Formats: sequence, C-alpha cells, structure tokens
Amino acid sequence: MSIKLAVFPGSFDPITKGHESIVHKALTIFDELIIGVGVNSTKKYYFTLEKRIELIKKTFEDYPNVKVEWYEGMTVDFCRKVNSRFIIRGLRNAADFEFEKSIALTNHLINKDIETIMLLTDVNFSAVNSTLIRDILSNGGNPNLFVPEKIKDMLL
Repeated sequence: MSIKLAVFPGSFDPITKGHESIVHKALTIFDELIIGVGVNSTKKYYFTLEKRIELIKKTFEDYPNVKVEWYEGMTVDFCRKVNSRFIIRGLRNAADFEFEKSIALTNHLINKDIETIMLLTDVNFSAVNSTLIRDILSNGGNPNLFVPEKIKDMLL
C-alpha cells in the first residue's frame, strides 16, 4: 500500500496558527506531510533557517507523520526529490487564491504529475500572516495570539 504524501512549502518566518490549521486539514487527506522550508538567497528572513525549522518541529512534535525539510530551488523539483505528487497551499482570501492559482498553473506546466491542493485556513486566522507577526516582534509586541501554543515562549 502506498502512502499518500504531500508537501506544504513556505518560508514559515515564523509559522503561524494559520499554517498550523492548514497542516491539520491536510492530515485529514494525506498520510504524511512534509513541511518544506524554502530558502531563497535573495530574501531577508527575520528568523534563521535553523530557528524556523526548530519552531515547526516543536509545533508538530506530537505528529510523527509530519516531517520538516529545507530546500532551495523550485518546489516542483523538491516534490520530485521526496516523491510527492501534491503541493498543499493555504488560502486566507481571494487575493491569495489569485496568487496561488498562477503559481499552481505554472508548476503544473513544469511538471504535469504535480497537483496543487488549496485549503482554506480556519476563519479565525484568516487575517494572520508571518509579516504581521514579524511586525509585532520588531516593535516589541507580543505575538502569542497568532502563533501555535507550543512555540509561544520561543519567540520572545
């Protein structure tokens, strides 16, 4: 029996409750999920790659079917490397849909074996994004309302 595997890619700088809700939804569809932490040499991150991976691993430490790996380059190439035919993307609003749709269509043109599954984030977290959390942190605020329970003490 083959395992249904999906990749949930992103920068996760840092992981949010919205990301967490997408993982929980994806796990109702897939047996295993790889959270792919993308590295882009032209992007400036708030947290180091190691810290982002640590935060994600802590968030899902009780989920043996959730793995965390980092990658460089195109997500479709990473999917091929880990033998996944599915990419999971989270949607908060219509603007997210339009953006993600164009990427999904491009990815499918590059590799017709890869399908993108778009999941709606929990409505309570539809306004939450990593940029908001970074802004709160940069200004000395407390982001605990917006991040997973298990990592609240790891950001301050």
